[in-house]
Amino acid sequence: MAKKNEPKLNYSEEIRVLKNEGPKSLYLLHGEEDYLREHFAAAVKKACIGDGDEEFNCRRIDASSFDIREFADAVDAMPFMAERTFVEIRSFDINKCKQSDADRLKSIISDIPDYCTVAIVLDTGYALDGRISLVKAVKSAARVMQFSAAEQGMLTDWVIKRFVSLGKRISPQNAQQLIFLSGAFMTALIPEIEKIAAFSKDGEITISDIEKTASRVSEANAFEMCDMISAGRFDDAAVLLEDLLSSKEHPIMLLAVIGQQMRRLYAARLAQERALSASEGMELTGIKFDFAYNKVRVGAKRVSLEKASSYVTLCAEYDFKMKSTGLDAQMLLKELFVRLAAGA
Repeated sequence: MAKKNEPKLNYSEEIRVLKNEGPKSLYLLHGEEDYLREHFAAAVKKACIGDGDEEFNCRRIDASSFDIREFADAVDAMPFMAERTFVEIRSFDINKCKQSDADRLKSIISDIPDYCTVAIVLDTGYALDGRISLVKAVKSAARVMQFSAAEQGMLTDWVIKRFVSLGKRISPQNAQQLIFLSGAFMTALIPEIEKIAAFSKDGEITISDIEKTASRVSEANAFEMCDMISAGRFDDAAVLLEDLLSSKEHPIMLLAVIGQQMRRLYAARLAQERALSASEGMELTGIKFDFAYNKVRVGAKRVSLEKASSYVTLCAEYDFKMKSTGLDAQMLLKELFVRLAAGA
C-alpha cells in the first residue's frame, strides 16, 4: 500500500519559482527521475550564467577528482560577464565523506557568496543517510529536490508532445497504456516512443502499435499476471511468469513486484468493503493511473477479502523463504505461483 512520503515535487512550480525568483545558493538534487533532474540542473545553470562565458563561470567537479580546496576556490571565484557562477558537484558520496572534508564542506556551504550557486547532483538511486551530520547540514542549507516519476497529467502530456514532435498523434488513454507497460521514467520512455513512432504506419498511434512494439517493465508483467490469477486465467498467467523469470531481474526482486501487486489487490478489495471513492482507493493502493486502478478494482471484485489477504500472506511467506533458507529462488517463485493459482 502507499506510504506517506515527503510532499511530491511540483516540477512546473519549481521552474516557475526559478524563473521568477532566481536561483538559490545551494541545491541538492536526487531521485530516480534523471530526465527531470538533469533538465532542472541545466535550467539552474542557465539562470545563473545566461549567455555568459561558461568556461569562466561554470565548474563541474566529479567525485573521482573531488578536492575540497578546488571546491572552495570555485565557490569563491567571481563571475565574468555574468550575474552568477555555477558550481556543480557530481556523483559525490555524501554519506561517506571523510570527517576533515565534511567539516570544511559544512563551513563552505554555510557561507556561499551571493554571486554563486552550488548544485550537488546525486546519482540515480543514491539513498541519503539522514542520520549523518553532513547530510543534515546540506539538507538544512539547500533547496532539496527529490525527482520521482512525474504525476499522471504531466507525464501523459509529455508523452503526447514527444509523439507530436515525431509527426505522430496519440490519445491520452494510449499514452497512459504506454507508461503502464514501459514504466513512468522519461529517459526509458524516449527510446520506446521513438521505436513506436517508427513502427507505426499511420499518423495515429494505436494500442496495437504499443503492444507489438513497446518493451515491458517487470511491474507491468507482474500486474497482468496477478490480474490473470484473480480471473482464473492460469495458463496465460504461467506464460507471463516465464517472461518474468527470463528477465534479468533476480527472483527476489520479481517476488517484491508480485507482492506489491497482491497488496494492491488486497487494498482495492478493502476499498470496496469500505465504499471508498476512486481517489481514496488510488491513494490506498498507491496506483497513479486511473485505468490501472480500474483494472485492479475489477480484479478485486473477483476475490473475497479473505482470499486477497491470503495472497499477501503467501507472498510474505515466500519472501522470507527466499531470503533465509538458501533454497533455489526460481523454484520458490514457481511454487508460489502454483499456490496462488490453487487459491492458497
